[in-house]
Amino acid sequence: MNKFNKFILATIFVVCGTISVFAGQDEQNGHAYFTQAELPNMVNFLPPPPDFESSRFAADQTQYLWGIRQRQDPERAAMAIRDAVYGMQTIIQEFCPILGLEISKTGTPELYTLMQDVGATCDSISDRAKQEYKRTRPFVYYNQQTLVPEQEESHINNGSYPSGHTVLGWTMALLLSDINPAVADQLLARGYEYGQSRVIAGYHWQSDVDAGRLGGSVLYAKLQGNPRFREQLAKAQQEFNQLTGGTSGVAENSFSMPVGSSQAYTISGIRATSETRGIIIQNGQKIIRR
Repeated sequence: MNKFNKFILATIFVVCGTISVFAGQDEQNGHAYFTQAELPNMVNFLPPPPDFESSRFAADQTQYLWGIRQRQDPERAAMAIRDAVYGMQTIIQEFCPILGLEISKTGTPELYTLMQDVGATCDSISDRAKQEYKRTRPFVYYNQQTLVPEQEESHINNGSYPSGHTVLGWTMALLLSDINPAVADQLLARGYEYGQSRVIAGYHWQSDVDAGRLGGSVLYAKLQGNPRFREQLAKAQQEFNQLTGGTSGVAENSFSMPVGSSQAYTISGIRATSETRGIIIQNGQKIIRR
C-alpha cells in the first residue's frame, strides 16, 4: 500500500470515528430546540444574587442551616444524593413512578426523545448568568463538606447562581404535567423537591434554586412557540395515552401493600418507606395505606 492510500485510509478511520463520537453524543444529550443565543438571557430578567451583607443573604444562610438539618432524615438525604446526579437517567428514575409509565428509548421512543431534547435545551440557559455573577457556592463559602463530596472539586469554580439542576428538574415537572395532567400536583411537588435537594446537598443557596425555577418556567414558555417541540409533545401525549389505555389518571385502590421499593412516593413527591401511611403513588396507582 503506497503512502497516499495509507493517508486516505487513515482519514476514513478518523472521519468515521468522529462521526461515531458525535452520533453517540447526540443520542445521549438530545437535540436542543434552541441555541444558547436563541434562549432568553437570564441576566436580563433575573435580579442579581443577594449581596453578602443583605437581608436576602441572611435568608439564604438560614436556609443553608435548614438544609443541613434535613440531612438527618435518611430518606430525604438519600433523595438529595440521587438528585445530585445531573442528567436524564436521574429524571426518568425519579419522575417515572409518579408519571405512571416507565420511560425508555425502546418502550416509549416519542416520550424519550421529547425528554432528551428538552433536557438538552435546559443545559445552557443558566450558563450566561453563572458566568456573569460567578457566585460562591455555600460549601465553599463555609468551607464545609457537602452531602455529595465526590462532586465538590468539579463545582468549586462553577458559579452558583442560578441552579442548573433546578432549571432541569422544574422544566421536566412542567413537561410531564402536560403528559399526564391527572398527576400534575405530584409531579410539580417532586420537581420542587428536586430543587430543594440542591440546598440540602450544600451546593446551592435558596435564592439560586428560586432563580432556577423561574428560569425553568421561562424556558418552558419559550418552548411553546417552537413547532418541533409542539409536534413532538403531541406525539408523546398520544404515545402515553395509547400505552396507558387512553387515560391520564391513576387507579385508586385501598389495600395494604409494601411500599419500600424505589417505585413508591407520597403525593408530595417524597420517596415512601414501609412505615409511610396515607396516599402513596406506586407504579401508577394511587394506594391508600392505613
